[in-house]
Amino acid sequence: MAYPTARCVLLEVRVPAALVQPGQSVGSVVFDCFEAALGTEVQIWSYTQPRYQKEVNLTLQLPDCRGLEVRDSIQSCWALPWLSVTADGDDVLLVLDVSEEQSFGLSLYWNQVQGPIKPWWHRNLTGPQTITLNHTDIVPCLCVQAWTLEPDSVRTNICPFRKDPRAHRNLWQAARLQLLPPRGWRLDAPCSLPAQATLCWQALGGGPCQPLVPLLPRENVTVNMALEFPLLKGHPNLCVQQVSSWKKLQLQECLWADSLGPLKDDMLLVETRGPQDNRSLCALEPSGCTPLLNRASTRAARLGEQLLQDLRSGQCLQLWDDDLGALWACSMDKYIHQRWVLVWLACLLFAAALFLLLLLKKDHVKGWLRLLKEDVRAGGTARGRAALLLYSADDAGFERLVGALASALCQLPLRVAVDLWSRRELSAQGPLAWFHAQRRQTVQEGGTVVLIFSPGAVALCHEWLQDGAPAPRAHGPHDAFAASLSCVLPDFLQGRAPGRYVGAYFDRLLHRDAVPALFRTVPVFSLPSQLPDFLGTLQGPGAPRPGRLGERAEQVSRALQPALDSCLRSPGTPGTARGMGPEAGDRT
Repeated sequence: MAYPTARCVLLEVRVPAALVQPGQSVGSVVFDCFEAALGTEVQIWSYTQPRYQKEVNLTLQLPDCRGLEVRDSIQSCWALPWLSVTADGDDVLLVLDVSEEQSFGLSLYWNQVQGPIKPWWHRNLTGPQTITLNHTDIVPCLCVQAWTLEPDSVRTNICPFRKDPRAHRNLWQAARLQLLPPRGWRLDAPCSLPAQATLCWQALGGGPCQPLVPLLPRENVTVNMALEFPLLKGHPNLCVQQVSSWKKLQLQECLWADSLGPLKDDMLLVETRGPQDNRSLCALEPSGCTPLLNRASTRAARLGEQLLQDLRSGQCLQLWDDDLGALWACSMDKYIHQRWVLVWLACLLFAAALFLLLLLKKDHVKGWLRLLKEDVRAGGTARGRAALLLYSADDAGFERLVGALASALCQLPLRVAVDLWSRRELSAQGPLAWFHAQRRQTVQEGGTVVLIFSPGAVALCHEWLQDGAPAPRAHGPHDAFAASLSCVLPDFLQGRAPGRYVGAYFDRLLHRDAVPALFRTVPVFSLPSQLPDFLGTLQGPGAPRPGRLGERAEQVSRALQPALDSCLRSPGTPGTARGMGPEAGDRT
């Protein structure tokens, strides 16, 4: 047999001697052009006369253009496009190597074993071509067909992705389960899948879907073909579980999720029937199928009696029934409601016991609430009150003592202003302007101006009260006390001082009688012996309770004591005490 053209086969049929009677000649038949296409299957049937006494049946597979003996003898095979498949990153390249003038057809199709070929893409092209495919488009049954654009041309088919792991992954990703009313379903996929399917039960709390095997065994799946569920009724927790031939879970769909709503908190009861009408009943849980009447710590075991009662009274939904057993779905909603009722009762009992305890201890509770209210009110008010400290800078030790007092008052807390901390502003504005600004702000905010008396301050006050102006003396550029007397004295003389000013002096540095009588029209406190009263006045109506005020006074006293001791030990202290004595207060 040989190929003279692409459409004819040279065929010779010879009759062997064993098929004829002795003495008869052996002959042969030769066909110059037996019509047959390349690559097809030819069946030859011959017989002798009389008919059908001797027969010869023969089936031959004719070669195609891939055979070397044909490729060189058939002209149409010379121009056939040659295909190669290469990878370029995530893309797949189909390279067709032909001459530039050659025209050919190219088709991509899905070669399905179950069903006809499904075309996907077709083009007529000319010359060398490179077709780019996305890696997500390749599946095992994707094939390529190429042929020259000539009459009766030979077509070459190649399926290069049958063993490609990416193609098999893409096939499972493209597969979809579809629900067909009333109880049918279908697996749609572009290629055949070696898979088995079974029903499984998906519990509300999560976890793996539990196969309903052996009651509902696994079945082989035919893609793109309608299948029937062996069920009486549908349920949102029933899912189709697809398992590949490697026993690996590939696809799972709860098909009734759209029509029957979300998953329910139902318990699936499995009834198994054996010979002689033997029956057993268990509840499907994550740990397995738990017999209802046992002492296990699972939910089904605790509610075993109630579930049996629900089953006998017809409150459970029957999903499946045959000679092997049955499936029942029992609602657990009412048992969950009962549990929440117990929780609410426990909360109410706890609240009632707490209320009774508060009634028995109401005096203690009232006291605690009162103290808490006082602390909050005192803290908020103290933060809003200001204190302006005015003093005479007698020496460095006294300045340190005033600085210690200002720092301690800030911890109460109070907003304290003192020229010792504002030297830059004093230099820029001048002592008098700085005092005016601070005094106005303090008075507007309901604060207090504190006059701290020392021997130097008393001397300056006497000079102003006797002569109306201070005697010529050297004052530092930051001496705000001397500059402030021009504004402070009119407030005292005109009766505007009470409520705005208080006085203070330090124990053992000055006697109370040394303070000029004019300034004793406002409260004057000895520090640190009268610190509680002094702090209460500064903090105003929002001052804390006496016990808390005493604690704060103790803190301020401890902060003042080192600076006060240092001031008393300084060499200039005896000389500055010249104004101490009863006669110092009679100069007014």
